[in-house]
Amino acid sequence: MHLSLPSFEQTAPCLAANVIPFRAGFLPRHREYLSRWLEAGLSMGLFDADIEMDRYAEASESVSYVLVWVRENADPAYMVRPQGNRWLLIDQLRGHSLGVYTSFEQALHTIRPVLPLSETVAA
Repeated sequence: MHLSLPSFEQTAPCLAANVIPFRAGFLPRHREYLSRWLEAGLSMGLFDADIEMDRYAEASESVSYVLVWVRENADPAYMVRPQGNRWLLIDQLRGHSLGVYTSFEQALHTIRPVLPLSETVAA
């Protein structure tokens, strides 16, 4: 008896179709935390924050990111955006990365540590 097993080339498209990439995104709890963080940081030089949407030209998906303004500058000073399942903090004024964090709250804490970090925070 001869069994014919499918080759990898035959099964790969099926596997690829079932793969869903995990990407961090802004949830209602992120919006609420951002609001509390901004309010707590107003006395420490934070001025404003806004969640923006950026639509990629080559794809139909949108990516949200946060811009943070400080009192010292009219341009946004920081950007926080998802990168895979992590959060990237960018110095907007100088155009370089400041770090990659496991949670949105940790990225904001790096900008201004005005709220205590919870150990149970995820994504």
